[in-house]
Amino acid sequence: MQTRNRFLDDVSQLMTNAMGVAQGARSEAETAVKSMMDRWLADRDFVTREEFDAVRAMAQKAREENEALKARLDALEAGAKDG
Repeated sequence: MQTRNRFLDDVSQLMTNAMGVAQGARSEAETAVKSMMDRWLADRDFVTREEFDAVRAMAQKAREENEALKARLDALEAGAKDG
């Protein structure tokens, strides 16, 4: 009976070690993939969220200014037609 328990203990220890190795390999693989993705993204000409938001705000302001100028121009043209 003791031999059987020893065998099960050995199998259990082997499985525990295998799980530890598998978790270590998974961690290394995740680190390698993340590093590869970081390098790939750095090589691309992507903008940051902050840069995107700044340009978007500038575009919105320009659009509003264009609308105001168009309204002013329309008013001036309407006044020229009346006079």
